[in-house]
Amino acid sequence: MARDIPVYVFTGFMDSGKTTLIQETLFENDFAQGGEDKILILSCEDGDVEYDIEKLKTINAKVATIDSEDEFNLENLTRISKEYDPDVIFLEYNGTWGVDKIYDEPLPEGWVPAQSLATVDATTFENYLNNMRTMMMEQLFKAEVVIFNRCTEATPKSKFRGQIKSMNRPAQIVYERADGSIDDTPEELPFDLDADVIDITDADYALWFMDCMETPKKYDGKTVHFRGLVYNPNDKKLRRDVFIPGRFAMTCCVEDIQFLGMKCKWDNAASLGHRSWIDITATIKVEFAKEYKGKGPVLYPVSVEPAEKPEDELVYFS
Repeated sequence: MARDIPVYVFTGFMDSGKTTLIQETLFENDFAQGGEDKILILSCEDGDVEYDIEKLKTINAKVATIDSEDEFNLENLTRISKEYDPDVIFLEYNGTWGVDKIYDEPLPEGWVPAQSLATVDATTFENYLNNMRTMMMEQLFKAEVVIFNRCTEATPKSKFRGQIKSMNRPAQIVYERADGSIDDTPEELPFDLDADVIDITDADYALWFMDCMETPKKYDGKTVHFRGLVYNPNDKKLRRDVFIPGRFAMTCCVEDIQFLGMKCKWDNAASLGHRSWIDITATIKVEFAKEYKGKGPVLYPVSVEPAEKPEDELVYFS
């Protein structure tokens, strides 16, 4: 029976900082302390930063390269695994290749994905997202940790977090400054959390929804106002005093449109037509809800009024 070989996967576009992160992990975070394990760095692209081969030798680490996507196959990976006989693998994946080769296709015997990290250059993220959204998101949608590096004071961290959470809700997000230090300053939101009634515009709905679902305690007892589309089908899926107001949001493309809605308890819920538009003001209470499979934000309306359908029914994370 083959021994387990943990594989740490690093995804992200070229020049997003994968090579730097791998070397920092090995040398600065004492990952290879003692040098007893044989470490293999499997590099699938040639970025601006090069590996310090001589320094890597001091921690019993070697670098192997894969030059094309066609070469990233079971036969070639098995050959490399036998040649280097590693105890641990750091896979620096090419940012233009499909990640299905890592997660959906067979890997050599013993290879076990241990952790997936994605690096993002904060200075180019929005440009890539606007022009190559699907390709960019593919590099991030299965990452357990997403690291935005080269952050500045002007980096819109809340907006970035909403965009990542829209397609990878469990991901841990880290912001790193240009000097490598962690930026843990509070994220600024485009609405006033201290207002008597927090007004959520159509443009901010997606960001607010993700923030509220991610950190519901922050909104416990707060009152919000927004325009929403009613999910209230007559199929007994919901109790008569429950409906779901929300919005359809587009993340990557038309195929990825999803409904972002919250549970709402209201005695007159049955009077609302399915897919009707409402203007709702409601107080948020964090409580157990079977729809969330645990605690989450539940809306209790202060007022519910009919509303005009917006010119653009979709909301966005950009």
